Amino acid sequence: MLQHKEEALTYLSGFGNELESEMIPGALPVGRNSPQQAPFGLYVEQLSGSPFVTPRHLSRRSWLYKQMPTASHGAFVMIDAEDFLSESATVAEGNRIRLQRQPDELVPAAFPFGVVTLTITGSCAGRSGGAVHAYAISEDADAPAFSNADAEMLWIPTTSKLRCHTEFGVLEIVPGEIALIPRGVKLLAQPEKGGEARGYLIENYGQPFQLPDLGPIGANGLAAARDFLHPVAQVHDRRGPMRWVNKFAGSFWATDLAFTPLDVVAWRGNYLPCKYDLSRFMVVNTVSFDHADPSIFTVLTSAGGPAGAPNLEIAIFPPRWQVAEDTFRPPWFHRNTMSEAMGLVVGKYEVRSDGFQPGGLAIHNCMMGHGPDASSWVAASTRKLEPEYLLGTMAFVLESALPFVATTKALESTARQNDYHSAWQGFQRVTLPEKA
Repeated sequence: MLQHKEEALTYLSGFGNELESEMIPGALPVGRNSPQQAPFGLYVEQLSGSPFVTPRHLSRRSWLYKQMPTASHGAFVMIDAEDFLSESATVAEGNRIRLQRQPDELVPAAFPFGVVTLTITGSCAGRSGGAVHAYAISEDADAPAFSNADAEMLWIPTTSKLRCHTEFGVLEIVPGEIALIPRGVKLLAQPEKGGEARGYLIENYGQPFQLPDLGPIGANGLAAARDFLHPVAQVHDRRGPMRWVNKFAGSFWATDLAFTPLDVVAWRGNYLPCKYDLSRFMVVNTVSFDHADPSIFTVLTSAGGPAGAPNLEIAIFPPRWQVAEDTFRPPWFHRNTMSEAMGLVVGKYEVRSDGFQPGGLAIHNCMMGHGPDASSWVAASTRKLEPEYLLGTMAFVLESALPFVATTKALESTARQNDYHSAWQGFQRVTLPEKA
């Protein structure tokens, strides 16, 4: 059990571990999951995150010991979540797309409102691909609980602390950290008192994110399982009625409860929410020349894409030493069979000298050329190469085997850089030497 150095919250460590927690000693049954009578008269509920016959090393499920069963609720009513979308009304553009910052049109509100969908890949109904959203969450004493039957949710804050009170307990994250909420897990997402929280919300419609295999790297490197932190059991303390909103098949359904649905007194299992501090990522990089492929920066991967490709992968570009000799050190020019959506968490991106800000998004779909702009290329091509620590940056890229389709809100936003192609207009054509 770990005590986070900046918080009063206690966490349990280990991605994919079989863990357990109880708010009241004795709330967990001993030697079985579903006794005839659970301790304190609690209701026993299994939360299955994978099919029953999934191979054991991939099986995900948890047992919850609750004050009320989830099944005890009234009828759901469909509501409008406005700009939180699962389908785009547009087609995939043949142009590269960039939003310089979070959309100016995004108005803070209680989650799941205050969300604008930027781009979608694949289909939530087909359980493939995912979506990238921008969120701006304001404080609201009547904010609803939320669950997502369509996707697991990866939260990437860019400003302020975000507090996620989940069924399993409380996670708090700040810029430079991420939180992963499994499909179907209820939560209440709120900012600090008196503030608002902004950032990215990524939905993964496909198989759950896992740590990538390390191959010849060996047993150690990249994101370590030990650094993923899980909450301890804590019932939400709201008294009185509470609305619960569930996202299902791309629509939003609400029901009003007489009690909080965040009422798990104890739990055990391995289907759990977690947080991760990106500064704990052990960067692997060249110490001689050239680049390894950016897969060495992968934090999480979701299997199940076509022809053996991943469904989704998320990689980061964190602070790190650069020591390669006789090498163009920044990311090179590239065309990729995978489609890419890139965001910035803090600082500046190393191959952009213009106004790309935290909260912005760049979309480079399959085989679209991208890379450093002209001034960054000149600087990196002519500078004296010495060991250098790249500081003050944290960017991420989400890769998909399917194209990213930008939404109408993204395409029409005032944050869109309509001349994004101009970033590569300053290059001079190379003149070849004349033949002898």
